[in-house]
This record gives sequence, C-alpha cells and structure tokens, in this order.
Amino acid sequence: MGYKTWMCLICGWIYEEEHGMPEDGIAAGTLWADVPMNWTCPECGARKEDFEMLAI
Repeated sequence: MGYKTWMCLICGWIYEEEHGMPEDGIAAGTLWADVPMNWTCPECGARKEDFEMLAI
C-alpha cells in the first residue's frame, strides 16, 4: 500500500500518512481520509481542506 504525503498550503507543513502524528493521537499509517475533520495544522492552525496531496 502506498502512503501519501499532504502539505499545508498555508505554511508548508507536511503530514505523512506513513508516520501519522502519534503526539496528536493519530497513529502511524492513518490515511488522510481518516484524520478527524476538526484536526488542524500543528504549525499554523489551518483546516484539513487547506492541505493538498503531494506527488513524490
């Protein structure tokens, strides 16, 4: 399974599905679709809809 990488369009912070964000309760391997809708960027507070998938 190929994990995807998502970037905040506001500040450039990166969310990697493979690594998740365990410190925020998001386990490694959590797909972007499964990240809660009320989650916000830890750097700038942007909402999920302000992120874009990166093709790496």
